[in-house]
Amino acid sequence: QGFTVQNGSSTSRQSSSALQMSSTGNNEEGVSRRTLFQSAAALSVASIASTFNPELAVAAGSPPTAAELARIKTGYDGLTYLLENFEAETTVCRENGGECKRDAERVRKYLGLRSTTDPLFQIEKVFVKVKYMDVDPDEIESFFEATEEWNTAQNMSNSMAFISQFAEYNPGGGKDEVLKYLDEAQKQVIQARGALKKILKAIESAS
Repeated sequence: QGFTVQNGSSTSRQSSSALQMSSTGNNEEGVSRRTLFQSAAALSVASIASTFNPELAVAAGSPPTAAELARIKTGYDGLTYLLENFEAETTVCRENGGECKRDAERVRKYLGLRSTTDPLFQIEKVFVKVKYMDVDPDEIESFFEATEEWNTAQNMSNSMAFISQFAEYNPGGGKDEVLKYLDEAQKQVIQARGALKKILKAIESAS
């Protein structure tokens, strides 16, 4: 009988333990979908940041400030203005009615590649901080894709703009070559602006 009682106690303890484990499992399953996506977001954005620039991880730790978020919108508006006035913005004329020529330097400025005061200067650091915002899970994947698209478009547009500045004087070059590379730079600016639009949408979804 003693054995039976002891076995019964052991069975009770095992049942209790099983119930506790089941309860814990249910609690874990009850973790919101939003929380799971945020955890994935933290890992993924950090990975992207360290891939493109290890120093970006230093900027993480808290959500972006209102001023930092405003830089994205200002930069987006700047790219929109550039595209709507591309020829004028990429044309430089000498003083007193001198010769005019196409110049891609303004493209690089609008992309945040010329000065620390440019709205989009090192804007990737702000993207890294977005992982600390309560972004709608449905926008997470689009946000990741957009940050990658931004990096690609910015780098490509910068390269095309830089090459265009020397295309006229390179062997086999000329004004047509300048226009060719400027056109490629413009196409990448369109991609860059599209990426910022997706990023802004994700940010606006944060509650």
